[in-house]
Amino acid sequence: MRIGILGATGAVGRQMIQCIEERNLDVEELRLFASERSLGKTLPFKGEEIPLRIVEEGCFENLDYVLGAVSNALSKEYAPMIHKAGAVYIDNSSAFRLEDAVPLVVPEINGEDALKHEGIIANPNCSTIITLMAVAAIQKISPIKTMVASTYQAVSGAGIGGFGELTSQVQGVLNGKEIECNVFPKQIAFNCIPMIGSLNEDGITSEEAKMQNEGRKILHNPNLKVSCTCVRVPVYRSHSISVSLQCEKAITVEEVEAAIQNFEGVEVFKDGFPTPLESSNQDIVYVGRIREDVVFDGGITLWCCGDQVRKGAATNAVQIMEYLDTHKV
Repeated sequence: MRIGILGATGAVGRQMIQCIEERNLDVEELRLFASERSLGKTLPFKGEEIPLRIVEEGCFENLDYVLGAVSNALSKEYAPMIHKAGAVYIDNSSAFRLEDAVPLVVPEINGEDALKHEGIIANPNCSTIITLMAVAAIQKISPIKTMVASTYQAVSGAGIGGFGELTSQVQGVLNGKEIECNVFPKQIAFNCIPMIGSLNEDGITSEEAKMQNEGRKILHNPNLKVSCTCVRVPVYRSHSISVSLQCEKAITVEEVEAAIQNFEGVEVFKDGFPTPLESSNQDIVYVGRIREDVVFDGGITLWCCGDQVRKGAATNAVQIMEYLDTHKV
């Protein structure tokens, strides 16, 4: 495979490089793209130092796949160049996720959708991926009608700057120094912020809307109703989500546990409940606290955790690329 990575110096871009190396993919060429300030620098890959490049005319020629870890605006700017070069663009931004012609893919759930692409495949939102991995097995038992979710999202979901802001604020609080807020709208150290993204006219944030809109598309469940509250918490890595749901038919805890255990990429956590620390730096989505819901008749409540830099972003994109390469006609 000949692969390009956009945004290679960011948290997700660097994780993409690591995932490709970990999975020992047959990489004939790897091109790493970043901003002009990174020119002259390199990043390691399989014992070599790969020089960083900028996006310019002809830079995507002869590539098979381009993995994107850049903003919506840059993604829209670069997509026509990638298409012209004949490469498949696997985009981690939200620029194309809800377009009818663009598959929105979690390989374990709807990998076959990737084969219907027209040059672009979208990687879903990180908390959406982790949540749907936890409930996709339930959807196979009976279609999900309603889902109420609260997300507890790590600061790394805001990029490398999120790490630094939490660290500097914690040190500032402990040392009695003034707190600066640049990445997050309010102090994140020793705090929770129930606001991720921009508000729409209904008071729903853009991050919260993704759970419903993307969930319907990925699960092929157009009638799915989701109420979601997204919260930024002072955790470095891995998102956690509390989910209560009701299916078309009543389901039992035993059915849910068995279905999850038989679903690729997700596990019932053996010690009762997972936490962000236990789910970090690996690709399994852990599920725990599975119990009957006391509001939804025949419903289920559960808790799940997953590494949003890996399975919620980088690994999922690499898995899409693998799926395409494996299913070449």
